[in-house]
Amino acid sequence: MLFHSAYGPRPAVHAAADRLRAAGHQVHVPDLYDGRTAETVEDGMKIKDEIGTDELLRRAVRASAPHSASGLLYAGFSLGAALAQNLALGDEKARGLLLLHGTSDIADDASVDDLPVQLHVADPDLFEPDDWQNVWYRQIRAAGADVEVFRYPGAGHVYTDPDLPDYDEEAAEKTWRIALGFIESL
Repeated sequence: MLFHSAYGPRPAVHAAADRLRAAGHQVHVPDLYDGRTAETVEDGMKIKDEIGTDELLRRAVRASAPHSASGLLYAGFSLGAALAQNLALGDEKARGLLLLHGTSDIADDASVDDLPVQLHVADPDLFEPDDWQNVWYRQIRAAGADVEVFRYPGAGHVYTDPDLPDYDEEAAEKTWRIALGFIESL
């Protein structure tokens, strides 16, 4: 399952899914925004707020449920990474979690058995500041996840989307190379 960012299901999300499919993986890309996309992060956050976080999570659960019996790799971009994290931590059959540009709060009672997790994030990242990442890392490790974190100095927040000002080609290519290796290892 590959969840889009607050920008919605932009071409870069579908290109990422195609990249994963070309590597031999089945990929589902749910549209949590009912076809809407945003050109700016501010517009994307307005759509997110209009729909509401709880409703977005319900939509993500509904989209994942038909595919979860065999064990899913949950993945997402920024807001979609936060949703993917919530689903993976609640799915005892989850095979892994790939977080691109984002994380989420972790419940104190979250528990997983060595869930493989990989985080790719800009350094620095205004949406994922160092103090937050440090707390997140301790919490997800305490929950039982096996975590790898990759930081990309100088990259913007959603640096894998070539149509956004944050784009960093070198960081994006390195991210995809490492992420594909991670997925293959599962």
